[in-house]
Amino acid sequence: MRLSTLLLVSGLSFACGVAAEPVKGPAPTEVARFPANEAVQGVAVDSEFLYVIADHALGKYRKADGTKVAAWTAPKDSKIKHLNAGVVIGGKLYCAHSNFPLKPDESSVEIFDAATLQPTGRHVFTNPPGSLTWALPYQGGWLTCFAHYSLLSDNALTRIVQFDQDWKELRRWSFPAEILKRFARSSSSGACLVGGEQLLVSGHDARELYALALPAAGGEARWEATWGFLTAGQAFDEDRGAGNKDKGFVLYSIERKTKEVVGARYPAPAR
Repeated sequence: MRLSTLLLVSGLSFACGVAAEPVKGPAPTEVARFPANEAVQGVAVDSEFLYVIADHALGKYRKADGTKVAAWTAPKDSKIKHLNAGVVIGGKLYCAHSNFPLKPDESSVEIFDAATLQPTGRHVFTNPPGSLTWALPYQGGWLTCFAHYSLLSDNALTRIVQFDQDWKELRRWSFPAEILKRFARSSSSGACLVGGEQLLVSGHDARELYALALPAAGGEARWEATWGFLTAGQAFDEDRGAGNKDKGFVLYSIERKTKEVVGARYPAPAR
């Protein structure tokens, strides 16, 4: 009788769309930590340097020893209001940007020369569906997140949006309700395609990452696992030159309260 009851409850839960707690993903081990005044929004990584991102400023640090080698601060008359997550592609640093907390929403991708940190271009979204918090290269185009915050809106309106290489929208996904609860009054602050495959997203404060799968037709993203995270939310990036799939991988993130950059090694996934 007890087994039958458990099976019935399980079946009802599945039928009603109640998601079970996802499995626990790998736990990280700290491998680096150093101070960075710009450690406010996130960090991007290339083969030699870390690019630390504040609302209106960037700092470039040598990955090997944390030495600061360059900096940039937005001029007072700049259009830069609120930089967010970044990613380095082909010698350029692409940063998500918005006018948060102002309304109506304005969002753009701001492009900087990775060598000098000087601005080189931007893509502005027309009538964006929220505040852009991250943008990743994805399937020849871009995968982005337009956030909403409960302070001014409803974070259930946050959307992951895929664009082609010409910034034509292809499809959208929402976040599962249980992840929105983990975001609390905030939203997703960062993301990374680990190994070019596994999508991990962070919230604003929680010390955990969420592994997601995106259904091909759009709709609601699937929450597959919860990974350990050494820092409190914000944007992060993979050190793609730090190893291979068999040896695991390294993620860099920021500790906002202490203005530090933290490197964390994760073991290779079990096969």
